[in-house]
Amino acid sequence: MNFIQQIVNKKLNNITTNELLKLSKEYQIPITEDQAQKIVSLIKGKNINIYSHIERIELIKQIAQVTSPATAQQVNTLLQNLLN
Repeated sequence: MNFIQQIVNKKLNNITTNELLKLSKEYQIPITEDQAQKIVSLIKGKNINIYSHIERIELIKQIAQVTSPATAQQVNTLLQNLLN
């Protein structure tokens, strides 16, 4: 894993609810504050490697359970945008 990937993973794994809400607005992904808190609790401290397709898909499945499949798909799109 290169340096940039490490930075992105660290940022993701330490994201706050407010940061997630800000990103959701920026990328026009409708999530509530409650959903953002649940998503952050799924991510925070788990050391998820967002560049790993398997880990990212597992995270998206978990997000779908606490939000909706449509929101999870939009979060997946956001993550893919951040990876590029």
